[in-house]
Amino acid sequence: MATWPPGTSREIHDELDSTNAEALRRARAGAACPLWVLALRQTAARGRRGRDWMMAPGNFAASLMMRPMAPPAGAALRSFVAALALDDALVAATGRPDLLALKWPNDVLLSGGKLAGILLETGGAPVGPMALVVGFGVNLAAAPDAAALEPGALAPVSLLEATGVRVSPQDFLDLLAPAFDRWERRLLTQGFGPVRDAWLGRAARLGEPVTARLPGRVIEGRFETIDVTGALVLATDAGRVTLPAADVHFTEISAPAPAHAARD
Repeated sequence: MATWPPGTSREIHDELDSTNAEALRRARAGAACPLWVLALRQTAARGRRGRDWMMAPGNFAASLMMRPMAPPAGAALRSFVAALALDDALVAATGRPDLLALKWPNDVLLSGGKLAGILLETGGAPVGPMALVVGFGVNLAAAPDAAALEPGALAPVSLLEATGVRVSPQDFLDLLAPAFDRWERRLLTQGFGPVRDAWLGRAARLGEPVTARLPGRVIEGRFETIDVTGALVLATDAGRVTLPAADVHFTEISAPAPAHAARD
C-alpha cells in the first residue's frame, strides 16, 4: 500500500448528498487543503453536464478539494492528472493494465465498458484562491442498469464483476490519493508535456474513428491526439478540428483495451 500523501487530510462519511457538493461547502468554509471527502453512500450524485450519477452500495465516491495556483485553463488539466491516477490505482488493485484505457475527456474504461468517471468543479470563498474539486466515481462493486443510461452511452461495468477483484472504498482511496499526488507533483514540476504523453499512451481509440457530439453539431473523425491544452484533435474530411469540450462516442466496442506500452 502506498504512503498517504503528507499534508493531505481526509473525511469519511457514511452518507452525503454529493462528495463534490460537500467539498465545495468545505472550501467555502475555508477548510485547509488538499482535502479528500469520501462517502459510502450518495443521495444526489451528479456527473458531467448535470447528469445523474448512480451509486450502488460498495462503489467509490470521493472528491479532492485543492487550491491550485493556476488559471482555470490550467486547473482543467487536473482531469488528465485524475485519469492517470485512477488508472494507476486500478492497476495496483488488479494487476491488469491490459484491460484498462482512458476515454477523453474524463472516463476510465475496463474491457471497453465504462468503469469510472471524473467531474471537475470550481468554487470557494468570495475572497482568496479558487478552490478546485475533483470528483471520482468508480463502479467497484456493481454497475448501474444500462437501461437507465442515455442512448449511445458506453455500457457500464464493475471491477468486481469483470475481474473478481473486491476492494473497499476506503482501501481504494488509499491507492488513489498517493497516485494523484504523484501525478500532481509531476504536473507542477515538469509541466503538462509528460502528463499528456502518459495519457496518450493509455488512451482509448487513439488513431481510430470516433464521433464527437456538441449542442447542435456532430463531428466524425479520426482521434489524432490531444493538444497542449488537453483539447481533442480530430482529423476529418474537412481538415483538423480541435474541440475543447464534447461528448465522444464510439461506433463499436473493440476487444480489450490496448495494453499500456510503458508505465510512468
